[in-house]
Amino acid sequence: MVTGKNGHVFGLDAGIGMGEGGLGKAAGKLFRRRRTCIFSMEQRYIAGDQETKWYEFWLKEGLFRPREAPGTDAGDTGRRTYSVVIPPPNVTGILHMGHALNATLQDVLVRWKRMRGYAVLWLPGMDHAGIHTQMKVEEELRAEGLDRHQVGREEFIRRVWVWKEKYGRVILDQLRHLGVSCDWERERFTLDEGLSRAVREVFVRLYREGLIYRGKRIINWCPCCRTALSDIEVDHREEKGALHHLRYPLADGGGCVVVATTRPETMLGDTAVAVHPEDPRYAALVGREVALPLTGRRIPVLADAAVEREFGTGAVKVTPAHDPTDFEIGERHGLPRLVVIGEDARMTQAAPSAYAGLDRYACRRAVLADLDAAGLLEKVEEHVHAVGHCTKCGTVIEPLLSDQWFVKMDPLAADAAAAVREGRPRFVPERFAKLCLQWMDNVRDWCISRQIWWGHRIPAWYCDVCGTTVVEAEAPERCPVCGSDQLRPDPDVLDTWFSSALWPFSTLGWPDETRDLARFYPTSLLVTAYDIIFFWIARMIFQGLHLTGEVPFADVLIHGIVRDDQGRKMSKSLGNGIDPLEVIDRYGADALRFTLLTGNSPGNDLRFSWERAENAHHFANKLWNAARFVTMNLDGVDAAAGEIGASSPAARWIRTRFAVAVAEVDGHLEGYELGEAARVVREFIWGDYCDWFVELAKVDLRAGGDTAAATRRTLAEILEGTLRLAHPFMPFVTEAIWQQLPPPVRGAASSISVAAWPEPAAPGEEEILTFLQEVIRTVRNLRAEVQVPANRRARVVCRLDPERWRVLREFRDYVFSLAAVESVELLGEADADPPKAMSGRVPGGQVFLPLENLLDLEAELARLAKEENELGRELGKVAAKLENAGFMAKAPAEVVAGVRAKEAELQARLEAVRVRAEALR
Repeated sequence: MVTGKNGHVFGLDAGIGMGEGGLGKAAGKLFRRRRTCIFSMEQRYIAGDQETKWYEFWLKEGLFRPREAPGTDAGDTGRRTYSVVIPPPNVTGILHMGHALNATLQDVLVRWKRMRGYAVLWLPGMDHAGIHTQMKVEEELRAEGLDRHQVGREEFIRRVWVWKEKYGRVILDQLRHLGVSCDWERERFTLDEGLSRAVREVFVRLYREGLIYRGKRIINWCPCCRTALSDIEVDHREEKGALHHLRYPLADGGGCVVVATTRPETMLGDTAVAVHPEDPRYAALVGREVALPLTGRRIPVLADAAVEREFGTGAVKVTPAHDPTDFEIGERHGLPRLVVIGEDARMTQAAPSAYAGLDRYACRRAVLADLDAAGLLEKVEEHVHAVGHCTKCGTVIEPLLSDQWFVKMDPLAADAAAAVREGRPRFVPERFAKLCLQWMDNVRDWCISRQIWWGHRIPAWYCDVCGTTVVEAEAPERCPVCGSDQLRPDPDVLDTWFSSALWPFSTLGWPDETRDLARFYPTSLLVTAYDIIFFWIARMIFQGLHLTGEVPFADVLIHGIVRDDQGRKMSKSLGNGIDPLEVIDRYGADALRFTLLTGNSPGNDLRFSWERAENAHHFANKLWNAARFVTMNLDGVDAAAGEIGASSPAARWIRTRFAVAVAEVDGHLEGYELGEAARVVREFIWGDYCDWFVELAKVDLRAGGDTAAATRRTLAEILEGTLRLAHPFMPFVTEAIWQQLPPPVRGAASSISVAAWPEPAAPGEEEILTFLQEVIRTVRNLRAEVQVPANRRARVVCRLDPERWRVLREFRDYVFSLAAVESVELLGEADADPPKAMSGRVPGGQVFLPLENLLDLEAELARLAKEENELGRELGKVAAKLENAGFMAKAPAEVVAGVRAKEAELQARLEAVRVRAEALR
């Protein structure tokens, strides 16, 4: 023991050096002996082995099924329920980072609620993905030199089902690698018989209510997929094009009207020219006729308020069969509708013979050449405009007049919009409710018929005798009007989104009044990306409200997309896509999950990087290694042994930190801030538990007796609680560790996934340990500043108030062990500061690190002198830049601010170096 001049000096017992990862030799022997403990763990965490083992265990034990309340029969609904339906991935899909993010967010919340005692249903399934799946099978047919029409509808559908059975489960199997805890026994498919019956029931109901009708309207037509598309299946892209100004001569020879168009080929189907009724430029022309070039037809000039006076010349060509706005104008004015472009994107026989049969773009070139030759092409301007493309195949869509089935949207959307304005459902973040309302408030009737074969057949039949349309849920035998059996089924299928809109309740048995429907509908939560708010969320809301009287989910959590580490969207063209399974193979599912969670916030995009995935992998190993240390010290631990006696400040502190962590994680999960919840988990495990408490516990274990026993119990109890806290985020590693804890520690549950969620406790004592941590940090920082070797123990001198000195004196072993200190000394009130020492402030005073005999002072002064010169040169360069009038005049304000900040930083560093050097002289 070292004695100081004031008598207040305390040192390490002789023979206790730093070894065994910071332990003394005696403690090292203690822990080596304990490695023979029956609770020993493997030295390394091998993710792949553990993940396969425990996922199979969860499935075998049926742990993902909704649990009944203890002691009740299967008909009891006493347990609180929490239900989520998975956004059904396409049957054609393979796992990408967006799926991984979406599934991880859901799984965290589902596991959390399950551990809190809820009867949780997370219902999985797949969407038949009409056009996408049909395109896959048509590709196979083309490889055989066939097309679907050659094999026929029945054989084609049979082939699609074969393809579905072969490839359709790929993405769901991949999701299992991620650890999702869906109830796989309830898996559904949108073409299941039950869901198909629900689709037919909805169609018939809406038809009988006058909300579904068949009519001839302008629709979006894909010439490649050969089907109609709804408005939200069209991707509008800004493209460079041309605005062509065409001269239409007045029929009476009194001049011409100039119209502007981006699609001159459609002029062959014009049936009018329209101007705004309040446009004085054309007031005298309303009621007259123009001779439509190249056609030999005369068409009227009319006035309509839909015309935008600012566009082009203010006079517009009207083509009712090929433009939705023109269609409405034609309806108001009784104009004929001339279809001059067909479903194959070629000009029809209704076009002049010189153009009939031409591809639309070839026709455009021919029309422009002929107009130019006739002197009727006034000018061509460059023009950037939005061009609609099919979201399925990328082909430029063609607006066509076509007989299709539609849903009358105004009454349905109005009720849905009213609910959203009332906060039903609640959108997180709230701003996405406004986006949903924009669509609802401006929606047009929804075209629901598709000219493909894979999907739900429209339940309509046409009588070939009397022309009656029969709509029934099941195929009728005879026409209800004339009794004929000559009934022809509608050849079309429904838009995929029609069945998807019923997903939250059709999967639970609707239209039957099933127990699942009564128990789990409305669902609790929908988690989805912002890019399908219009496609899916809005439609589920209005269908749910109309058909069940309730919105289908209480909350909607919106997440962003996963980008690469440069912030770019992942895509095949950029070659920056990352396969989630590759990440799982390299680092494990827990690492991927934690990477996708940390830094995530609702509604915002997320960047993925391999470095972050590696860090998450290190975090899992950190937890594993801490658990190995604990399991080697579990001899005699009994979690049910009553009150803890003789617990140390470190044990009391970690219990308080754990209570705070539990409360914070709960709060963040309640608010859907899963990224913040993951941050708290990581900071508690890595910082509070591993870096601090485990190291402090090694000191308390050396003390022996009741303190060591209480420390072992605290190590075990907080580890077990921490595993439960981390389980929703990292289910595999937590289960693997938890299962190796003895029953007295982990309790009676068969799996951590159904163990009780840790309950927040009242915070306890933190002050003592917080003060000691500040002393340890300060000494560590002082050592680091002057690069004291880690194996060289230091003498520390303090100027502290009496209470802080009492604490430091009583628990000095913590400082000795964690800061590589050999003695601490208290200065008297009249004593001067120690010479040649570094110093730092701590609560209640100051600590000094005398450097004599700790390092080579001359070498350190030389190093500081060199650092001072280098900082001085850097500071001079920065000052010169700020004194440069040209730079100050031209540089942006943020650049100047950055240079000033750098100057301030350099000045602070230079001053610190000078202070340190002065202290050593």
